[in-house]
Amino acid sequence: MRIAITGSIATDHLTTFPGRFAEQLIPDRLDTISLSFLVDDLEVRRGGVAANIAFGLGRLGFSPLLVGAAGTDFPEYDSWLREHGVDTGSVRVSATRHTARFMCTTDADQNQIASFYTGAMVEAREIDLADVVRRSGPLDRVVVAPDDPEAMLRHSAKTRELGIPLAADPSQQLARLNGDETRRLVDGAELLFTNEYEAALLQECTGWTAHQVLQRVGTWIITCGGDGVTIHNTDTPSVSVPAVPAKNVADPTGVGDGFRAGYLAGIGQGLSQERAAQLGCALATTVLESVGTQEYRLDRSSLTARIADAYGDGPAAEITPHLQAKP
Repeated sequence: MRIAITGSIATDHLTTFPGRFAEQLIPDRLDTISLSFLVDDLEVRRGGVAANIAFGLGRLGFSPLLVGAAGTDFPEYDSWLREHGVDTGSVRVSATRHTARFMCTTDADQNQIASFYTGAMVEAREIDLADVVRRSGPLDRVVVAPDDPEAMLRHSAKTRELGIPLAADPSQQLARLNGDETRRLVDGAELLFTNEYEAALLQECTGWTAHQVLQRVGTWIITCGGDGVTIHNTDTPSVSVPAVPAKNVADPTGVGDGFRAGYLAGIGQGLSQERAAQLGCALATTVLESVGTQEYRLDRSSLTARIADAYGDGPAAEITPHLQAKP
């Protein structure tokens, strides 16, 4: 299966705050917040939603196309992604701007406060998916992940025009998209990814009920953090898949991207939605146990054992023949 992942390419600046954000918030002063957190460390890592998903698919044996805009500092990151199976031939490299920056602080309860500098990502709106198809050949699916908002709308429209199945993943950009834009992005998607909060925000933004959302998409996948994931379809019962327990929690950044990579890989290999979600949850926990979104290693036997421990030997036996995990 040939999958194109459109969206952000970024460098992550990750810090940790040993206290709790909630303890620093005064309820009757939230309209005049002015806070500074003294953090303990700084990790500079490769990131960006599209790059993270593409990296995960590369680790699972796919050769995904990464479609996005990066900056003049991209060459080293480019080599890393290519080394791990990602086709970066459709990345637009800016002549003047830096690659986007994700600046995030995580507290003791794994809550996060983050800022995102757009940088070269603004040039993603100049990318034409028709050119990507001409370069790479037919695509089986296009994922429209968080990106420059104009680029997201352009890519989703072009995907429909080209007749390619669409996976919509608006997530962080729901805060920037208005109701009409969100409806245009989501309507007709084969797959829709959100977390629990984003699911509520999407309904508020679009004015659609959950049932109306499902009438407009094929499958709605809602991640629920430590409670796993729920998959909703219009004509079949919902499927709930529990999370895979973590041996240690190192960093929650990129966990959702890891899930998406595993789920897309499972669907791409012909697995059922439940089995694909179980693979996604296993990869998500693997990401959770490492600092940085692309620093984890995959081992086929260890991943199989993890799936078997969480879901039983039967599911593991179904999933394992489709695993092509690369260390």
